[in-house]
Amino acid sequence: MAYSSLLLSLFCLFCLLLPSSISSRPAVKDPEMVAQEVVRQINSTRRNLEFLSCGTGNPIDDCWRCDPNWEKNRQRLADCAIGFGKEAVGGRDGQIYVVTDSGNDDPVTPKPGTLRYAVIQDEPLWIIFESDMMIQLEEELIMNSYKTLDGRGANVHIAGGPCITIQNITNIIIHGLHIHDCKQGGNTNVRDSPRHYGFRTLSDGDGVSIFGASHIWVDHCSLSNCRDGLIDAINGSTAITLSNNYMSHHDEVMLLGHSDSYTKDKDMQVTIAFNHFGEGLVQRMPRCRHGYFHVVNNDYTHWQKYAIGGSASPTINSQGNRFLAPNDKKIKEVTKHEDAPESEWKNWNWRSEGDLMLNGAFFTTSGTLSGSYAKAASFSARPSSIVGSITISAGVLNCTKGSPC
Repeated sequence: MAYSSLLLSLFCLFCLLLPSSISSRPAVKDPEMVAQEVVRQINSTRRNLEFLSCGTGNPIDDCWRCDPNWEKNRQRLADCAIGFGKEAVGGRDGQIYVVTDSGNDDPVTPKPGTLRYAVIQDEPLWIIFESDMMIQLEEELIMNSYKTLDGRGANVHIAGGPCITIQNITNIIIHGLHIHDCKQGGNTNVRDSPRHYGFRTLSDGDGVSIFGASHIWVDHCSLSNCRDGLIDAINGSTAITLSNNYMSHHDEVMLLGHSDSYTKDKDMQVTIAFNHFGEGLVQRMPRCRHGYFHVVNNDYTHWQKYAIGGSASPTINSQGNRFLAPNDKKIKEVTKHEDAPESEWKNWNWRSEGDLMLNGAFFTTSGTLSGSYAKAASFSARPSSIVGSITISAGVLNCTKGSPC
């Protein structure tokens, strides 16, 4: 009997180790399973902190940052995501591609060595950068599936032109990039694969635009001052984690959900974790529609209108965040229920649990405790009292080869 159990355990372990490329990954269907797995990860991180001199208690960072050989083990990062986007493998199962040419951005006939040439390829690629560079794109950078943009070890800015578009694809990781001063593009042809280019209308000017896409992870980026949103996810996008980012100097920070009438966004599931919402921000951190949103262990140090808002009955689960309200007594409220009378929004499921409210900040809850809150809990929050320490490295990291990052 014991021998049979051992064989069964070995078989299950073998199944877990099968390559992700064997089958396409569906969108996350059972958020409670996600929550259980990440609770296990966080508990494991806590147990190991005494052995890890660089351990922080941030389960994403503690997965890879202690490794002095991170530069040789870059693709290990893909196994460190948590939350709804934890299955985003990016280019983990492909070759490493090195961007050597920061200019020559031809939207239709990109040259080898450029960033655009890499992101349109059909095969998985882990894309890194030869040196520090400023990339000013001529048009939107329209990505193909199974790609990672990994800026570690170089100071990489995507700025001054249209920026990143993730449209109708899957499995994207964006890590360690400065993304700022993004402009509109469009009314011209842009290539999105080796076999196809097409006419693009005017873009919004987002830093990162996620449209009809799934399994997306944006981690340790610094974003500011774009024409529209810093990170927007719309049109049925789901299975997304936005973590460890530093956002500043922007009005409408993050839109999650296309419109009140676009009901396909009811399947949207987004984890927003360990981010620092910093100076010069106004609103939408995030603004949500329809879906399930877990806002956990973020540091909010500035807003000029509100921090978290939404319409069309989204489920918002705010846990373990730190909210520092502005000095203006008129804008102490964290939340804003958009486009609906109280008789309607009082039934929307919005909860604050373990949040730290400073300088008069307050969160207006609504709805009743129900299963929808469990569905919006993608992992267990850390205490809000340590948010400062686990978000202190939010944004682009200064990684040096041969040392822990």
